[in-house]
Amino acid sequence: MYRNFAFTPVGSHQKSRSGILKTPHGNIETPAFIFCGTKASVKGISPQQLYETKTQIILSNTYHLFSYPGSEYIKERGGLHKFMGWDGPMLTDSGGFQIFSLGHGSVAEEIKGKRSGISTLINIDEEGALFKSYRDGSLQLLTPEKSVKVQRNLGADFIVAFDECTPYHSDKNYTEQSMERSHRWEKRSLEEFVRKNDFSQAIYGIVQGGVHRDLRKRSAEFVSENSFFATAIGGTLGSTKEQMYEVVETAMEGLDLSRPIHLLGIGGICDIFNGVALGIDTFDCVHPTRIARHGGALVKPQYRDHPTREHINLKRSQYASDDSPIESDCNCSTCSNFSRAYLHYLLKANELLALSSIAVHNICFMNKLMEEIRAGIIAGDLNYVRGKWC
Repeated sequence: MYRNFAFTPVGSHQKSRSGILKTPHGNIETPAFIFCGTKASVKGISPQQLYETKTQIILSNTYHLFSYPGSEYIKERGGLHKFMGWDGPMLTDSGGFQIFSLGHGSVAEEIKGKRSGISTLINIDEEGALFKSYRDGSLQLLTPEKSVKVQRNLGADFIVAFDECTPYHSDKNYTEQSMERSHRWEKRSLEEFVRKNDFSQAIYGIVQGGVHRDLRKRSAEFVSENSFFATAIGGTLGSTKEQMYEVVETAMEGLDLSRPIHLLGIGGICDIFNGVALGIDTFDCVHPTRIARHGGALVKPQYRDHPTREHINLKRSQYASDDSPIESDCNCSTCSNFSRAYLHYLLKANELLALSSIAVHNICFMNKLMEEIRAGIIAGDLNYVRGKWC
């Protein structure tokens, strides 16, 4: 069913592993980071810059592209790869996450357990999710079948089964009902995928179950028992780092480890090391490019100005007279050409060059991080590598 796809481990250290993920648009060395091009664009970054920073794979969002310009429009223009000028591997999510977060007037942190107390603004039933378009307020219904059809039109290499993301404050009873409905939706997604499978795409199943160990194990077993190509761990991951790590570890216990495993929406450096240590193969998060738009540059520990932050804020006055690059040992185009003082000036002058330049550094930073992680796994010294970055 997945004749143009394969996952081949090439090295391991304890539970961590490195591998090769084969797709029709090229191979991905894992562990890997997937950068978010939500609306068919990684904000402020061209495909050429993505290639130059050694980016392996990007993702786009089904919800946004379904809302505008529409998946048929993109299909008529050759699919996402041709439309946006990116010839590397791509993933599209199912749209469920955005229906939840935007429909509730909330943000991504709610799903990960950092907010609570929101009210329900959309209707979710067995058929699918009814929501108001963020563009014009019109009512839209997204079902498992429609999500797969939209993703088929978009043409990404990897697509994701449709599910519901439950908020952190939901009680166990609702979380269980939601998980079981998500399982039924995922089966319908898989059936729709198989019905018109042309071997150009592969589908991920999603593990739900909130913070409850027994539900996570059941959900992991469900995904493993069905013929998905790969697995994504999603939904609420807890209110603390420790709880998040426990939730992910629990989910991993019931998974088919011969398949690639993705952790949705996680991009902190220490969080990535923890995920890799548990056997996670890929990660995605808007964090590297989002903080760049606010002047945040990712840096290794020796360059930080605060022990608990993984980035420096170049808007701060202390950088106005700092003529050094963001990182002296970084060879990205930003660090090779611009000083912290110049980037500070550009930010204060509201020049767009600042945002794209910092984003280039952050993308290069993440790719170098993943490269060193892969080397550390193969060499068997991942803990040493972790000490340098975390």
